[in-house]
This record gives sequence, structure tokens and C-alpha cells, in this order.
Amino acid sequence: MNEPVAFMGSSAERKRTMGYAKWYPFNHLNEKRNIAAPPAVPRKIQNGQPAQSSCYPRTMKFGVLVFPGSNCDHDTYNVIAEIAHQPVTFLWHDSDDLQGVDAVLVPGGFAYGDYLRTGAIARFSPVMQAVQRFAAGGGLVLGICNGFQILTEAGLLPGALMRNAGLKYICKHVHLRVETTDSPFTRQLTKGEVLKIPIGHMEGNYFCTPEELHRLESQDRIAFRYSTPKGEITPEANPNGSLANIAGILNPGRNVLGMMPHPDRSSEQLLGSADGWKIFASMVEALATR
Repeated sequence: MNEPVAFMGSSAERKRTMGYAKWYPFNHLNEKRNIAAPPAVPRKIQNGQPAQSSCYPRTMKFGVLVFPGSNCDHDTYNVIAEIAHQPVTFLWHDSDDLQGVDAVLVPGGFAYGDYLRTGAIARFSPVMQAVQRFAAGGGLVLGICNGFQILTEAGLLPGALMRNAGLKYICKHVHLRVETTDSPFTRQLTKGEVLKIPIGHMEGNYFCTPEELHRLESQDRIAFRYSTPKGEITPEANPNGSLANIAGILNPGRNVLGMMPHPDRSSEQLLGSADGWKIFASMVEALATR
């Protein structure tokens, strides 16, 4: 069975080839549609944007998880297909087949309706059992918003995401200071650089034990902190009450990143910021040089 993949060509050409099935790969019985498409031709990332000519020496394949209640899966898919121009497929929650992907993207949304607790049910899904094995083998995993919550529930990242300090849903652009460039997700960034990326969550208040916080800090595993536009770490810059202004963290192996802000919603200037693209560009570069 052929899988949906991204490929170079005009937008009109892509739409004619992929059509409806590109965005809705499963039918009403949750059976995957048979989708054929030309193979992808990867493009190198230069200065934070896809180059127009030169190619990486190898292709790579991304997988975007889809849970009941996911609502940012198509946003995330679009970044890989339309901006990174790399092969990408949806991975259904009820399957443990990761289809040979090189990187897994756990998107935002409300997996399983956020019943019991955000991510608490999703962690038991067949696909997450496969993701745990994938991560243990060194595979790249990026969890965004609800994806971050799922990764903490699954034990792939430490700590927990609690209700926002103000007990309100927050949706706005915030600023993040890059705390480390020593990861596949931040290698195209500069330490101390400030990114403008939106958030949209009710449970984004990161918490962990003092011992775990010490490990995160001493092992350089805090990827991003909420900051002012000038990069100052202040209580006023913290939108949700997160411990130490933490917005994103890495696992000990540095191959798993969880972050509450949405790089998928800030990878094109049309959306108000393209800063989020640098995170995906870093992943593409890291996979190409493995």
C-alpha cells in the first residue's frame, strides 16, 4: 500500500495528484486510503529556509500521530510537506506500525478529549507503545503542546503539565529564549536567541521536583524558556506559571523534545512569525547528516 508523501512541484500539481486523500488518509471505517504520489525530492535548508536547488544526500521520512481529538496534525503535516518538502505520513493511534519513519511528530490538540488528564489515555495507545520503543532506539520525537503532555505521561520526558496559573485558556504569541543548541531540534539556533512562537493551551504549567529541575539545568536539557522580547527571564514573561519559565525540555538522550509553544503555527511569515520553522529545519539537517 502506498503512503501519502510530500513532493516537489507546484501547489496546483500537488493538489491534483493528492486531492482529498492527502489530507484525509483514513475513511469512515478508519481504513487507510490507497494513495499514490511521486517520490519526494528533499531540499537542503539554507539560512532557515529550504534551498531551491541543492539536495541532501539522503531522504528522510516523518510521521505525524493522529489521535481522536487531534487538531494540529494537519498543521504539522503541512510544515513537513509544503515547507520542508520531505516525505511525511499520518500514523493512526490504533496502529503500532510506524512505517519506517525517521522522526515522529506528536501534534497538539485534545487527544481522547483530554479525559481523566491531558495525555493520560493517549499514553496507552498502540502507537505510543511503538513511539516509546522508537525513542529508546534513538529516534527523533518532537511533542508539541498536547504532544508534550503525552510525552510526559508516557514517561519519555520528566515532570508534568498542570493547569495554567491563571486557570484560563491562553492563546497568543509569546517569546522564547533558546537555552541550548546541543540537540537535533535546536542546532540551527543560537543560544540566547529569542523566538516569537504562539501558544494555545489550558494545561501548560510545567512542574517537576527540585531534584529533576537540577538535573535538567545541570545537564543542559532545558531547550526553551519564556522570556521578554529582549530575552529577559521574568515572571511577567511567563504566561502560565511554568517552573523556572520552562517552555521546552529534552530527554537525557537529547532525541526527544517536548514544548508547549507551537512551531507548527509559526513556520510561515503569513502566520505572523516564521521562527518555528528553525526547529523543523534543525531536525531535517540532523537527519540528513546522521
